[in-house]
Amino acid sequence: MFNTLRRNFITGFFVTVPLVISVVALVWIFNFVDRLARPFFAFWLQRDVPGIGVLTTALVILLVGSIATNVIGKRILQRAEHYLMLVPVFRTIYAPVKQLVAAFSPDSEQSFKQVVMIEDPEGAYKLGFLTREFTVDRGKGPEAVLAVYVPTNHLYLGDVVVCPRERASFPDITVEQGIRIFLTGGMALPGRMRDRPADE
Repeated sequence: MFNTLRRNFITGFFVTVPLVISVVALVWIFNFVDRLARPFFAFWLQRDVPGIGVLTTALVILLVGSIATNVIGKRILQRAEHYLMLVPVFRTIYAPVKQLVAAFSPDSEQSFKQVVMIEDPEGAYKLGFLTREFTVDRGKGPEAVLAVYVPTNHLYLGDVVVCPRERASFPDITVEQGIRIFLTGGMALPGRMRDRPADE
């Protein structure tokens, strides 16, 4: 009974905290920008414009994205991030959130690139995301293996399964479709799938 309650509490904690942090951070950013932007636009336009902070925040995010895609701007942001990562509390919150967002971003080098279906010893199949390909030498020469992230509770809780490459197949499902499948509990699975090469 105690172990069940403990497990449920820990699971609920790790599900709730990132969600609450994300919502609070988003609301704080919009309110912060809105408090700065509204007086400026009220003076400039000679009238109060409710919600101007939302538009301003969207433009700021777009501007940061444009800077981040520029070589010089990217270096500046990386240097600023390096100094911010020296702050213990900021590092504890920012690093995991950034890694999670990067994992599901199609433009990130650290993102999940493919959906993988692996077969367990009992003959059942598990759906997950390919995170890395590497080799393992157990005294019989190098063996090609895969590291597959298999979500078990929402998307940011799961298991890392390492399996031989021959036990994996690569269905013609995009990462976005894979995320939708997990969020719908499998209801978004297509009626028919085909294998495709790992690097396709």
